[in-house]
Amino acid sequence: MAASPTLRRCVSCRLLADRRQFLRVIRLAGGGIALDEGMGRSAYLCPTRACFDEAKRRKRLQRALRCAVAESTYAALEPRLKRAPAAASEAR
Repeated sequence: MAASPTLRRCVSCRLLADRRQFLRVIRLAGGGIALDEGMGRSAYLCPTRACFDEAKRRKRLQRALRCAVAESTYAALEPRLKRAPAAASEAR
């Protein structure tokens, strides 16, 4: 019998999905913020430009992690975003 996926919710769009589909940002127990690995309070974010921009603008990561999120954290997350299909961006 296969184990059911561990579901998490995007802090920006509120999508509920398997945690492997999200970017994970962790507030470490010893202080500081890490990406992907570590123990501590976590926030999950869809790897899309729209969710990234909304989370940054509305300070969703700060609220979810209950701490300040440095600009360097956003800079580290940005290259991990999935690129939108060219046809979708041209249509807008």
